[in-house]
Amino acid sequence: MTVIPDLKTLYDKRYEALDLENLIEELEDLGNEKKFRVASLLEQIIRHCLLLQFWTVKRKYNRSHWRSEIVNFKNQIDTYLTTNLRNYLSQELPRIYQKALNYVREKTDNQVSFPAECPYSLENLLALDWFPPENE
Repeated sequence: MTVIPDLKTLYDKRYEALDLENLIEELEDLGNEKKFRVASLLEQIIRHCLLLQFWTVKRKYNRSHWRSEIVNFKNQIDTYLTTNLRNYLSQELPRIYQKALNYVREKTDNQVSFPAECPYSLENLLALDWFPPENE
């Protein structure tokens, strides 16, 4: 049974006919999918913030692209964000940052020095009008 037939059962108030085990599994999968989506978007935001701030030799040619990507990912994450998902991101920020850090180190061929810990607050990363400072 899938969630769709169970929705009809719910609408009909035939609670005894619900496949609760499967319904719980489907609901957990939906929650996990949303967590994965917002974590992935946050990782993209962090990647582009790091590149914008620290990869100075490539900034001249990539600045507008990186900034537009930051705006794009922030707009997307803003669409999905709930209090629970924000709390999840707050808890997972160190892990998400490490994944972003691994990516940018590889992207820059380890030629750029990045902070070992996330230099950005979650609030700034999610703020639609915030960008990292551009180091010289």
